[in-house]
Amino acid sequence: MSIEDKVRWNKKYEHQLLVPSHVLDVVKEFSAKVTGTKAVDIACGMGRHSRFLAQNGFEVDALDISDVAIESLKNVANITPIMVDFDEYKLKENAYDLVVCTYFLERKLFPQIQKALKKEGIFIFETFMHHEKNTKVPSNKSFLLNKGELEESFSEGFEILHHKEFMDESICGDISMKCSIVIKKTVS
Repeated sequence: MSIEDKVRWNKKYEHQLLVPSHVLDVVKEFSAKVTGTKAVDIACGMGRHSRFLAQNGFEVDALDISDVAIESLKNVANITPIMVDFDEYKLKENAYDLVVCTYFLERKLFPQIQKALKKEGIFIFETFMHHEKNTKVPSNKSFLLNKGELEESFSEGFEILHHKEFMDESICGDISMKCSIVIKKTVS
């Protein structure tokens, strides 16, 4: 990430008066199945998932490059907001019962996420995918997941608990292919 990334995300969050409240269904459903209480929310933004997890008994490390987003989480109980640049930051190893990452795709984090999860830990991930019918997705195609990519990256020592690929249509009629996946670590 870069200074430009930080400026772009700060600009987006500066004008966001309300905290987004829509928690993804996959986060609601599978966070309830986690046995421990230590979580990390990668690229947390204004903290919709961090706040939800904290309200449901988790101690959350909320990570984002935007100091505007991190500042919005400073006084929220059970959340430790940490401003990070994922080009430099390393996730703590064997530290988390739950890793949440939604709509942020940084492939070099996959090995770190594998190491960050405790045994029986759960990784919840949802993002955009490559698809010829997409009309509204990130312009940088490297931010789009390839079919089977995550399953391949998490093939050894992990179990897929949930996998859904779906075409999502926005209220404006924009179409985007998305992938929702939940993976459990089965080895130490």
